Amino acid sequence: MNKKIKKWRILPKLALTGVMKSGTVYYPYIAAGIFSVFTFFIFSSILRNDVISILPHSAYAWMLLQIGRVLLAIILLPFLFYTNSFLIKRRKKEIGLYNILGLEKKHIGVMMFTEALFSYMAAVTGGIVSGSVFSKFLFLLLLRMTGLPVEVEFVFYPEAFTETAIFFFWVYAINLVSNLIEVGKSKPTELLSGGKKGEKEPKLLWIYASIGLITLAGGYVIAIRSEVDSMIFLNFFLAVFLVIIGTYFLFTSGSVAFLKVLKRNKRVYYEPANFITISGMLYRMKKNAASLVNICIFSTMVIITLVCTSSLYLGLNEILYFNYPYDASFYAQSEKADADAANEEINALGEINDVRINGLVSYERIALSCGKEANAFGVSFAGGMQNKHNYKVNIITLEDYNRMEDKEEILGENEVLVFSSGADFAYDTVRFMDRQLDVKKELKELKIEPKSEKNVFDALFYIIVRDQKMHDDLVRSWAEENGVEDIEGFANSDYRIVRFNVEGDKADKDAFFDSLKAWCESRPEFVEFYNNLEGRANDMSMYGGLLFIGILFSAVFLMCLLLIMYYKQISEGYEDRDSFIIMQKVGMSEKEIKHTIHRQILLVFFLPLLGAVMHTVAGLFMVDQLFTTLRFFNGSLLVSCAACITVVFVIFYGLSYLMTAKTYYKIVRWGESPAVNA
Repeated sequence: MNKKIKKWRILPKLALTGVMKSGTVYYPYIAAGIFSVFTFFIFSSILRNDVISILPHSAYAWMLLQIGRVLLAIILLPFLFYTNSFLIKRRKKEIGLYNILGLEKKHIGVMMFTEALFSYMAAVTGGIVSGSVFSKFLFLLLLRMTGLPVEVEFVFYPEAFTETAIFFFWVYAINLVSNLIEVGKSKPTELLSGGKKGEKEPKLLWIYASIGLITLAGGYVIAIRSEVDSMIFLNFFLAVFLVIIGTYFLFTSGSVAFLKVLKRNKRVYYEPANFITISGMLYRMKKNAASLVNICIFSTMVIITLVCTSSLYLGLNEILYFNYPYDASFYAQSEKADADAANEEINALGEINDVRINGLVSYERIALSCGKEANAFGVSFAGGMQNKHNYKVNIITLEDYNRMEDKEEILGENEVLVFSSGADFAYDTVRFMDRQLDVKKELKELKIEPKSEKNVFDALFYIIVRDQKMHDDLVRSWAEENGVEDIEGFANSDYRIVRFNVEGDKADKDAFFDSLKAWCESRPEFVEFYNNLEGRANDMSMYGGLLFIGILFSAVFLMCLLLIMYYKQISEGYEDRDSFIIMQKVGMSEKEIKHTIHRQILLVFFLPLLGAVMHTVAGLFMVDQLFTTLRFFNGSLLVSCAACITVVFVIFYGLSYLMTAKTYYKIVRWGESPAVNA
């Protein structure tokens, strides 16, 4: 009876001893848990803080943080499960030894439960404590990046602690159950040799290698040839899926196929260094490939996330300019509007409120939705028509154009000026409904509309006509073709638009806009007033939330990458150690062993890097297209950020290689083991 009691009492001590002796594999696992808890707790704390939901313009940031927390949970659950698989693999030998020395499976289960509880408590405590320390700093960083007021108090809520503790309880519980099943179904001899168990060669090798090559090429083609249309987001997910599948099959089957080709070449294979490298990798490549695929994918995610984050941050002012070229806009019905009175009132209210008015423009226009084919604008396409897109065609008179542009253009009877906010129109004639018009000049810029050749999704067209009669004729033609009943009423439905910028203190601007809006609403011709400073603040909140999530997710992906690389090197070292000891006994020098080690690590480590760089290059084409939906058109900035970040990442990756290579070499050379040596 006393022996049984002592056996139960010694289990917690064995668990703690096992953790300490396996520090090389356990401490990084605990550190990864702490960082995971820290990140999840940050999201929960900010979301639970009432201030984030009541601040002006914070809706987008709050929504993006909600999405970010869900995505974070989806990433962290399989990642911690994956790292746990490395951990249990290294512990099998020690657990098998305990089993042989007299511990039953139920005792081992209690010991593993104690270890899991210790890991959980360490991760949750460390993550929440560090999160509590840095939460306010990161909250202020979020407010700064989103342009929200920073003079607010950050408050901790119990719900954030509870949500974090419960989520990671289930994560560690899943890992514990997986470990218990793994150990429970294994015999002591299998546990003792579990870390050295050989891997079977993949079946249907060349078929799977071909599938990998085809799917990867398919993903690249979709990414490179993608265009901004209704299928862009579906194409994005399809391209990502194909690239991941292609990467998996190429690393698992394609790499083995390549090694078998090298093995058949006797001149290559029977070189001493090549023999060790090829034979050592060939029968373990399936398991190695799983790690290599993860390293490749996480490397790609780190690079792409950082590229997107840095590009958005550096290009944010350009995005806001394209969305809101003017600080304010006033819309009124043309037939009732008094342009001079509106301009005078705007300037007068500006003086009263100590606000300076700049760049004021006033013009009349009507916006018509038209289908477009080549140089012809026709009837609007019905909703849901595939590969068909309607464009807004704005018709303004030459008089308004000359006044706001300070020009003296002259048009003939059938001549027009054309402007596109996207790619150039590039035709000498334009057909509008049933009327053929001559394009005297295509304008390259227009004060009221920014232009970018890449603006495909939201491109607008302006047709500047000779006089009001020609304007009315085109509008009537459009109304007839599109089945408008009140044609005469529609022909007189132009808007008088006034746009301008303001300078001054924020309080003075707010007072000015309040006064102007009140005046506008008192006018019979008033339609709408837009305070674009508020629009910019909303967009700033949205993009700032994206940047904040991008920074945290980059850190998460980098942590995942480093831990996978570290565990892989340790696993490879222990698996190769006995083989290199045997080769040394048969006459292989230490120099030859070290040279062989470096060749193998270079091959294994830099293949994922090569794949990540290739994935990034192909992915940039699709990122460039996706960014146009955000009105980010600066492709040169995107490429520059990608080039700089890729170079920095390659250097960082190389340093990681040097550090892990030393760990690998120490294990192989001296047999250093954090676990119990049998």
